[in-house]
Amino acid sequence: MSNDFYTSSILPYAPIIIKICRAYTDSQEDYEDYYQEVCLQIWKSRDIFKGNSKWSTWIYRISLNVCLTLLKKKDRNQQLASEEKIAAEPEEPHYFSDRSLLLLYEAIKKLSEVDRAVILLYLEEKSYQEISEIIGTSPNNIGVRITRIKKRLKKLLDGKFD
Repeated sequence: MSNDFYTSSILPYAPIIIKICRAYTDSQEDYEDYYQEVCLQIWKSRDIFKGNSKWSTWIYRISLNVCLTLLKKKDRNQQLASEEKIAAEPEEPHYFSDRSLLLLYEAIKKLSEVDRAVILLYLEEKSYQEISEIIGTSPNNIGVRITRIKKRLKKLLDGKFD
């Protein structure tokens, strides 16, 4: 990957990639692996970007697809490795200094993969239209999903704040 491509086409969108990768990982090591894989896939697929959507939409879509693929692969590997073991507590992420933000991300991780993606895009202040293009559904469906996700997050967080 050329340094120019990374600097001009990936680095300005690093906050998008970081948020998505952190939402789908539980450790710093996994986060770094996911981030690197997303950047590699963006570079590999740069020639097939047709410009039908914004570059940021393309980045979101690749980031989500890579994270979901890696998560499924990791889940399969963990399932095989831990068939006879009792599941241990997940490692607490150390990316956030703000406790409430950490609790929000913990709650978001309890959502389904698609709901996680939808709420992350919503928190990025993407329009329903943009979210629907990234996720591959209608804007009306996104509105309904966001309402349901907010209710679910509220239930998850109710017991966690004083």
